[in-house]
Amino acid sequence: MNDVPLAPALEVRGLTKIYKVKGRRPDKVALQNIDLEVKRGSFFGLLGPNGAGKSTLINIIAGLVNKTSGQVKICGYDIEKEMRAARSAVGVVPQELNLDAFFTPREVMEFQAGLYGVPKSRRRTDEILTAMGLDDKADVYARTLSGGMRRRLLVAKAMVHNPQVLFLDEPTAGVDIELRQQLWAYVKALNDAGTTVILTTHYLEEAEQLCDTIAIINHGEVVACEPTASLLGKLDMKNVCLILDRDITAVPENLKKFNATLSHGRRLSINYRPSETQMARILNAVAEEGFDIIDLTTEEPDLEDAFLKMTSGR
Repeated sequence: MNDVPLAPALEVRGLTKIYKVKGRRPDKVALQNIDLEVKRGSFFGLLGPNGAGKSTLINIIAGLVNKTSGQVKICGYDIEKEMRAARSAVGVVPQELNLDAFFTPREVMEFQAGLYGVPKSRRRTDEILTAMGLDDKADVYARTLSGGMRRRLLVAKAMVHNPQVLFLDEPTAGVDIELRQQLWAYVKALNDAGTTVILTTHYLEEAEQLCDTIAIINHGEVVACEPTASLLGKLDMKNVCLILDRDITAVPENLKKFNATLSHGRRLSINYRPSETQMARILNAVAEEGFDIIDLTTEEPDLEDAFLKMTSGR
């Protein structure tokens, strides 16, 4: 008998959210006919400019905002028809620092575990607080924690019931570099163990390094959704920097056709499309001008380039 494939970690079909506006102003369309699918075990990036609809989407999935139309399933559970199972399958780290100022981190964790019905014998409060670098703050009031510590406590809180899908909405805002690395090491270990991670962040370098798949939302619509490498490969951009063997005062005639720019006397920079121009043509043109190349560096497009192209129409 063939094994039945597992349902996607997240399945969104035709999701629309319209906020009614009083007076004569038009209603606000926050999400427009969104289709999205996230495979189990993926580290998925959900990116977009401010106001694009990312937080609205996450809040609908978390049950904090009612959708206007469409369907959302988490691990095969409909968020409306199978609400309890769907919410048990997901952990959400919100942008807002919504913590009770008079609870300690340990109390926050224990209370949250109780809400999800996690037996005391299976609770991982100390393990998670240690992983978040909060073990020495476990018994102090949350109001005494710094902003970065509160952010890490929200991440810890979302993990108490061992969710199958973990949503991280700007989890490293205000978190210093060392603790950010510690946080990502723990989250990556969770992902390697099978937890699906869905990340929204404005730190695009983090998303590029961590995420195997990227979706970009703009004006309430999905404008891109594909593997990270594939998304970057579509940009067809590259930069090469050449350092010549002697100073020059102007771009050599043979290199003007490549739109080369000159800086610091002997450094030439060329932006080109690999689909149209081969590197060999550039190097041959340099040789024809009688120059030797002392050094050569190339720079590939990054996620920031893709993001700007998808969200600004460039």
